[in-house]
Amino acid sequence: MISVKNNPIETRLTEVREELRDLKNFPDSKFVGIIKELGFRCELCARCCTKEFNDHVFLLDSDLEIIKQIDPYAVTPAPYYEFCDQNGRFYVSGYALKTKPDGSCIFLENKRCRIYESRPSICRVYPHMLHREADETGKVDWRQISGLNEHGSYHSELDDSTCEAIAQETKAYEETYLVQMIGFLEALEAHFRKNNLKHVQRTYDRKMREFLKGECKIEVFVYTEKGFEKHNLQPGTD
Repeated sequence: MISVKNNPIETRLTEVREELRDLKNFPDSKFVGIIKELGFRCELCARCCTKEFNDHVFLLDSDLEIIKQIDPYAVTPAPYYEFCDQNGRFYVSGYALKTKPDGSCIFLENKRCRIYESRPSICRVYPHMLHREADETGKVDWRQISGLNEHGSYHSELDDSTCEAIAQETKAYEETYLVQMIGFLEALEAHFRKNNLKHVQRTYDRKMREFLKGECKIEVFVYTEKGFEKHNLQPGTD
C-alpha cells in the first residue's frame, strides 16, 4: 500500500480540490474587473486555433460527446499524460482535438471554424481562462492569462453586462474542468489500488524517451465520465 505522503495521485487530488475551493471563492467582481480592463476583442486571425499559439484544445466530457457526433475521428488522447504505472502504461485526464500536419485545428478552414456553433467550451471562453500564478509580491491567486499580446486587440470598451457574461461562462468552464480532473484522479486512485499499481516517474521518463525516438508504441488510458478508454499509440501519433 502506498502511503498518502508518497502518493502523487493523492497529492495532486488535494491540490485540485484546493484549486476548486479557491476558484469558487474568487470574487466575481474582481474577475469582471480584469476582463473589463483587458478589453480583448477577437480580430479573426485564427492564431489561437494553431499549435504554435495554443498547443492543444482540451475537451470536457460534454464537448467530447458533441465532437464525436460531428466526427468521431477528430479526437485524440490529450498530450502531457499525467501518470504512468510500473508496467509503462500512461493515463491522461481527457481528449483533445486533433490537428492538421501544419499544426492548425482539424476544424479550421480558411481561418474559420467549421463547427463554430458547436465549438468546444475552451474555444468559447478563450482567452479569458483563469490561471493560478504569483503576482509581483509572490502572492499566488487566480489571474486571467492566456496568450496575451499574441493576437487580438486590447483595451477595447466592453460594457458591464458583456464582462459579467464572460466571467460567468469562464468560471463555469473552469469549475467543470476541475471537477473533471477530480473525477479522473479519484478513478485513477481506485484503479491503481484495485490492481496494485503505482506511478513510477522513472518508467514514465524512459518510455516517453523511447516513444519520442520512435522506438516503441505506448498504451494510453484516457479518462471519460464512463471510465478509462485504452489507446495504442504509434510514434508520431497526434
